[in-house]
Amino acid sequence: MQAWQVHELGEPGEVMRLTEAARPVPADGQVLLKVRAANINFPDALMCRGQYQVRPPLPFTPGVEICGETEDGRRVIANPALPYGGFAEYAVADAAALLPAPEALDDAAAAALHIGYQTGWFGLHRRAGLEAGETLLVHAAAGGVGSAAVQLGKAAGATVIGVVGGAAKASVARELGCDVVIDRREQDVVAAVKEATGGRGADVIYDPVGGQAYAQSAKAVAFEGRIVVVGFASGSIPSPALNHALVKNYAILGLHWGLYNTRNPKLVQHCHERLTELAARGAIKPLVSERVPLAGAADAVQRVVDGVTTGRVAVLPSPENGAAA
Repeated sequence: MQAWQVHELGEPGEVMRLTEAARPVPADGQVLLKVRAANINFPDALMCRGQYQVRPPLPFTPGVEICGETEDGRRVIANPALPYGGFAEYAVADAAALLPAPEALDDAAAAALHIGYQTGWFGLHRRAGLEAGETLLVHAAAGGVGSAAVQLGKAAGATVIGVVGGAAKASVARELGCDVVIDRREQDVVAAVKEATGGRGADVIYDPVGGQAYAQSAKAVAFEGRIVVVGFASGSIPSPALNHALVKNYAILGLHWGLYNTRNPKLVQHCHERLTELAARGAIKPLVSERVPLAGAADAVQRVVDGVTTGRVAVLPSPENGAAA
């Protein structure tokens, strides 16, 4: 089979190599999956760099999120068991963790429904307790993680403010349903949030960026607001001033979605059921901005980590898998 492999650490565009490799052999409790679509996530690039908390042995195949096909023909969503990731024609995954791919979504969209939307659902509902009528601020609203949070916020009845970088991404954020869009390159984010909320600030802030975005969040959060820390796409990990959280009376909530897979997997299943229902009635639909062939995976991963893409980019080992199932 064809598979992308990383033999040394570095930038994805430089260290990912497309090779002929043997099909992976499932271990006990695992299944072999034909990859129908693999969604690109930020951790794929971080693993190539050796900067992710999970460090698979070299050589490894990146790709942490797929829509695959079992040997008996079922479409499933899975997180491949590394080092046999999803940027290949075949991958392996834990049988107990397979989730049925929603019938309402094609392979590329189904692959994109998992990590970003699970993270959004857990962050907004389980951690922050977002309520209808509240104001949600989403950083990087046109990106893969942010776009999921925007859709989930709208589905929950919140007013959504999206922060983006550039006019093209602002247009995408509006199409996603943001009630207010702030271009951080052209506007003062804190002032714009205060203006949009009558000086109150945002009740819930969803931050996959860190760095300057977190500093803005601390200034723009409302009384009894909640800042959900999802990741640090900016590359800068902030050091929160806890005295500021005390004086302004807001909460800082960390979210590591992957822990739920081991600590409480039933919640992951419950979340998937809710996401499937939302997809079936059209309340959410992953924004897949590009569908690239397997040969284009390395370049696509590099573009995602460079921040020049919107929504999700899907890798299709077989071109026909871009169509609805």
